[in-house]
Amino acid sequence: MAEQSPAEEFVAELKRWRDVRGLSQTALAQLVGYTPSYISKVEGQQQRPSREFAELADEKLRAGGAIRRAALALDAKPRAAAAPRAAAPTEQPSASLLVEHEDTTLHYDGRTYRATQRRRLCNTGNEPITRYLIRISVDRYPGNPERSNAHYRANPLTWEEINLSASVDGEAIGWRVQHDRDAFKELWLLFENEDGRYPLYPGESAWLEYSYTVGDEKWGSWFQRAIRLPTRRLGVRLDFPAELEPVVWGTETTMTAEAFPFRNPIRSATENGRVLYSWSTDEPPLHARFRLEWKFRAKPIKETNLNALDTASARMQAIGIVQEGDPILTTPARLFSLPAEAEDARRVVAELNSAADRAATVHNFGKGMGIAAPQIGIDRAAAIIRTPEGESITLFNPRIIEESGGFDEQYEGCLSFFDVRGMVPRPMSISVEHTDIDGQQRITIFERGHARLVAHEVDHLYGELYRSKMRPGVEPIPVSEYRGTGSTWQYGQAKQ
Repeated sequence: MAEQSPAEEFVAELKRWRDVRGLSQTALAQLVGYTPSYISKVEGQQQRPSREFAELADEKLRAGGAIRRAALALDAKPRAAAAPRAAAPTEQPSASLLVEHEDTTLHYDGRTYRATQRRRLCNTGNEPITRYLIRISVDRYPGNPERSNAHYRANPLTWEEINLSASVDGEAIGWRVQHDRDAFKELWLLFENEDGRYPLYPGESAWLEYSYTVGDEKWGSWFQRAIRLPTRRLGVRLDFPAELEPVVWGTETTMTAEAFPFRNPIRSATENGRVLYSWSTDEPPLHARFRLEWKFRAKPIKETNLNALDTASARMQAIGIVQEGDPILTTPARLFSLPAEAEDARRVVAELNSAADRAATVHNFGKGMGIAAPQIGIDRAAAIIRTPEGESITLFNPRIIEESGGFDEQYEGCLSFFDVRGMVPRPMSISVEHTDIDGQQRITIFERGHARLVAHEVDHLYGELYRSKMRPGVEPIPVSEYRGTGSTWQYGQAKQ
């Protein structure tokens, strides 16, 4: 496989993030203040991108520095290396193809995902179709592009693990790679093999099928279908082990509207130890994106026996809680720009709730519990709190603006160093300014135990652990000496 030039790598990153955000060239042009023609020429490698354009594109597409890094690599090459050239077309002419039916299945066995996509293609043009462009794109940490980019630089998606297979009407076919990136593959499926060529002639229809595999350490908890060709019917199935207790939801996004729930319900059925979720729609709009997301309420710990873990902290680490010593726990989290980043914010909350469900399987949280995004490795200002009464609180960009009612000292535990409990003074009442998912600023008052839970998580978002709140000379005690597990906090007279 030929090595890609810096210009090709820049185009690959730009197209990938434009695709992730569901933006056309025209929509991106409006965001960055350039013309659609300029972006078209950049993606066709007929125009060298300016540094200003690369910076704006990275910012507006929330690419976490990936586009900036590709631009720096391009700048490091002599300008002659980016001279205009006659590039092969990178898109299948949409006017000549109609998807009569798309039927997609995602199967998860507890370790790996296998996606199988079947499309009934009809050639409505005047020339035979000999190839079809597909994209394989993964994002392990939606809403945290910096972490995802670093993850895939260290653990790139490989062709060996993808194990791609493809066929037309049951006849195996080959492919040619267009872009090969750490988290993004783009390739042409060629309607031919060593035995012959199988073009799709005008007026003919054929079933195109392809499958690929990705391990769950590289696959995020989402699966998206983007409508790039006129499509009459779209159907999607998710096939999960029932023992994981999956919960699935879906959102639709168009280029002119915010994300909203599926218009049609997602159906589910359980058989032979598996849960099958199915959803379909007719005449989906061109350029719409349909995204299914999920969480596992009983996610198992692979290759780990909880009963064999010696400490409470080890148990929390085993279910994905970041432990003390990781720099992310002492670094202030990045604020959300809402509602612009509402989709990312929802995904972070889904991951927080999934982590909370896992934590609840290994410990009884009689006082309630909370998790902040940094504790699951996401440096965004989001946290969830589950109160002893069963209430769920979600906070974005929270900030304590007032403390009142005096102070009270109680023992607290932290999932990020759960082997100890510390006596922490907290205000009896706090006023918290925070942002709703729709961008509205709100102020909410929390009292007593709820105030303690919220204050603990807000501290996490500012890079503070409860050790820094304890009185001088007071140290945490081992959990073996703590006698308050499973009970609620007790309140008496507050200290002024």
